[in-house]
Amino acid sequence: MSPVTAGLLVALGLLPSLVWMFFFYHQDCHPEPKYLITKTFLMGIIISPVAVLLQIGFNQVGYWTPLNALIAQGSLFFLWAAFIEEFIKYYAVRIIALTDSAFDEPVDAMVYMIITGLGFAAIENILVLFRTIPDGIQTTLTIWALRSLGATLLHALSSGIVGYFLALSWFFQNHRKKLIIVGLLIATLFHFTFNIFLASTDNQLHGLLLSVGLLCVMAFLVFLLFDKIKKRSQGYIPRLSVATEKEISIT
Repeated sequence: MSPVTAGLLVALGLLPSLVWMFFFYHQDCHPEPKYLITKTFLMGIIISPVAVLLQIGFNQVGYWTPLNALIAQGSLFFLWAAFIEEFIKYYAVRIIALTDSAFDEPVDAMVYMIITGLGFAAIENILVLFRTIPDGIQTTLTIWALRSLGATLLHALSSGIVGYFLALSWFFQNHRKKLIIVGLLIATLFHFTFNIFLASTDNQLHGLLLSVGLLCVMAFLVFLLFDKIKKRSQGYIPRLSVATEKEISIT
């Protein structure tokens, strides 16, 4: 593969995430500083191998346990993979953005979670595109188009759901851990369902249509939650201190 081809694949893999990032970035009435947006996006890329390693580890360990049959069917692995990816994206925001002074209003939680999700999706897209090259340029472009509107948006929306519950924890500080756990579980459920729909082998078109329908539901929900948290934040509130924010950890 020539350097030019490799560069084009990287650019194509990044493009959907950058387009969606531009869109979601402007959903905040007070746009976040670009340096922190960039750091959060890059952390989504950097931390993704951790999710891959945990997924592979689970897969390998499972073969030596009674869970082997369920893993072979794929359903349990999809569930574990979805949870790991949602947690890893949350953790990236926690260590990069949560204690930064620019993180100063509840809606920021949704913005930074979505940005991290888009970074995570970007590296996934790049790796998938490199794997499709042997199948021809038409296949590569088809996969790119599907992932631009599918998996990329899925990561953004599922992260946005976690971000809503993280934002909500500002108002209910005694229930922070519970709220974040609820957000992770709901995001995992959506993510898992999307993967199950796409993995449908009986009727791939039906599975694809169900996946698109699910994304529409998620998009409606996330924009509803964006609006809700913006209204709730009006007239707000000092930001959490760094020491207080560190208590948000669910570990």
